[in-house]
Amino acid sequence: MSFPKLSKNVWLLSIAHIFSFASASVTFFLGGIIGAQLAPSLSWATMPVAAMVVGTALGTVPAAMVMSKKGRRFGFIGASIVASGSALVGAFALWHSHFWLYGLSCLTLGMSYAFVQHYRFAAAESVPIELAPKAISAILLSGVAGAFVGPNVVEYAQNWIPQRAFVGSYLALAIMVAIPAVILLWLKTPQPKQKNVLGQGRSIKQLTHNPDFILAVVAATASYALMVFIMTASPVSMHLMDGHSISHAGMVIQWHIVGMFLPSLFIGSLITYYGHRTMMLIGIGALIVCISVSQVNQSVAGYWLSLVSLGIGWNFIFVSSTSLIITTYQEAEKYRAQGFNELMVFGAQAIASLSAGWLLLATSWQTINLMGLPLLGLLLMVIWWSYKKLKQQY
Repeated sequence: MSFPKLSKNVWLLSIAHIFSFASASVTFFLGGIIGAQLAPSLSWATMPVAAMVVGTALGTVPAAMVMSKKGRRFGFIGASIVASGSALVGAFALWHSHFWLYGLSCLTLGMSYAFVQHYRFAAAESVPIELAPKAISAILLSGVAGAFVGPNVVEYAQNWIPQRAFVGSYLALAIMVAIPAVILLWLKTPQPKQKNVLGQGRSIKQLTHNPDFILAVVAATASYALMVFIMTASPVSMHLMDGHSISHAGMVIQWHIVGMFLPSLFIGSLITYYGHRTMMLIGIGALIVCISVSQVNQSVAGYWLSLVSLGIGWNFIFVSSTSLIITTYQEAEKYRAQGFNELMVFGAQAIASLSAGWLLLATSWQTINLMGLPLLGLLLMVIWWSYKKLKQQY
């Protein structure tokens, strides 16, 4: 797949995403491990990861509101500065071994990351509608670099401050997430017109009359919730329950993130040729592979295959849902539709990440993977229902 016709905005956003994505990749890599070291009980080990996801959910509506009034560039640059400050708070919390302050830093990192989630919408708005899947894919593809840059830099930097583990890592993270504030100074997006703010256009209730809108929201929500649920639990399961090293856990998370983003090389073209629903069905197939492997193999190779399959399945479903939802609203409704979609996605993620730790401790790695089957069943039903509805309309 090539991206020759994509605009300068798309490339700026893609480069910025490499560094802004570090807040998520580092938190998912280290959050559970640091949580297990600092938490008053192991049942709280995944709280920092959950705090980031909750923060992202809390930030979705404010992100849409800020950008509807001040524009994309203002929101993205401001979020980069907030993320850098949050990482510094995390370093301070680690220096003082303060679990709850560390959780607060993850919460505010998540709130800033809610703005980063709009990179894909800003990219889609920078190109003709027929190129939107490729623009979205370009943003997500940059996450492959982010999957290695973030964890590798913080692992290298963990000994900057030898007296306290990972303090140096969060100082390095503060530098990385500040870089997009410089890159995006050259971003050029239309300034929002006052009539196009959240109070205009159709309501969410009216938007849900479109079966494609419902499918896009359900697909994004189900795929992201399942992905975060399993990914949050995996480092804890690998390191604390199955005795694999932190290095192996980090490697699996890195390759999981590669699985999340590498299919973006070709998924845009596949959506154009075969349609959103077909790609969602293939994504469901990959998620079934993830769940199946987890039942029979808890070696490093088993975790690797399971988590890579999880990433691939998420990519097929999430890119398809994003490129579908942008076809369902008008300009005056975009911030409302996008804000609602992000609220549903990250609200479900918050529940998934909050429950992952204690459900893992209460059951097993195999069981929490099986818990994803009802979500996949729901998504299959909505795909079939929306297809039938559209056929009736035409």
